[in-house]
Amino acid sequence: MFIRTAGERDLPAIRALLVETWHATYDQIYGAARVTEVTDEWHSLESLQRRIERPYSEFIVADDGQTIGGMAYAESDTDGKLVWLRQLYVLPAMQGKGVGGLLMDEILDAFPDAETVRLDVNEKNTRAIDFYQGYGFIQTGSEIDLDGRTQNLFFERKLGEQ
Repeated sequence: MFIRTAGERDLPAIRALLVETWHATYDQIYGAARVTEVTDEWHSLESLQRRIERPYSEFIVADDGQTIGGMAYAESDTDGKLVWLRQLYVLPAMQGKGVGGLLMDEILDAFPDAETVRLDVNEKNTRAIDFYQGYGFIQTGSEIDLDGRTQNLFFERKLGEQ
């Protein structure tokens, strides 16, 4: 796998990756119908296109030449000090093989002025929580998630710390 910037031609494959990964991760939490609603809205080609065009952002994919195995998207404020990791997803068949780490490393390097990286994750997505904690993220808060029953946990990492 190599990491590269996502392009417009990648969007259908990225959407398919997000739909597959969201169903594999969240059907048990939200139900398949709700996951379909969310992916249709949040991961539409139009929504993904807006991310490619957004200033102060990084939209990357893990690519082996045949398959996009993972993607990540982060955006910063205008001074680049605060970065929000909005998405980091790896195809279920490729999870646990270092793809997520390659994506995370690139995102952390992509914002040279960043002091803090923040993200949020559903409390029941323990695999993702373990991954982020392994990268030095600590929980800073929570709120009710989109299902109204579970918590969305907020994590933060000060850069220069591990």
